[in-house]
Amino acid sequence: MPDGCVIWLNGAFGAGKSTVARALAAELPDALVVDPEDIGRMLRRVVPPAVRTSDFQDIPSWRRLTVATIESLLRDHEVPLIVPMAVVDPAYFDETVGRLRRSGITVHHFALVAGPKTIRRRLLWRLSPPRATWWALRRVERCIRELRSPLFATHVDTDGRCVPDIVATIRRCASV
Repeated sequence: MPDGCVIWLNGAFGAGKSTVARALAAELPDALVVDPEDIGRMLRRVVPPAVRTSDFQDIPSWRRLTVATIESLLRDHEVPLIVPMAVVDPAYFDETVGRLRRSGITVHHFALVAGPKTIRRRLLWRLSPPRATWWALRRVERCIRELRSPLFATHVDTDGRCVPDIVATIRRCASV
């Protein structure tokens, strides 16, 4: 298993990123799951109200802190990091995944994709607060559209597939 790599699981909200991340981590006992949403939640509490937005990814500090956190963890631990995070804005993708790659870090990027009907069904089945579900539902079409771009390859279809099969595909493609 390669030390110090990143397995970035991208995808629309409801594509299965967190579920796949947990299952992948269970198969890679040294791996750490790093969720950049935790950085976003922290920033929502500390940034001035004038710069708060409905999407913490719009805060430049989120992108810089996400990269710095990943770089720091890899420097200190040299284990695979699993990062379940939807990033569909090409500029933000470059500022995170692109910057990690330019710094010499191996990033295996996977876009978990599914049809809009599947995504909506999964979002409605979640036990999330209604406001969070509504926010995610409003972004389904954009996420699906943007993630079709070759920029976000490797695409892994999750429609009608079980989690172990998806994890096996990711492990095979990332050689982990």
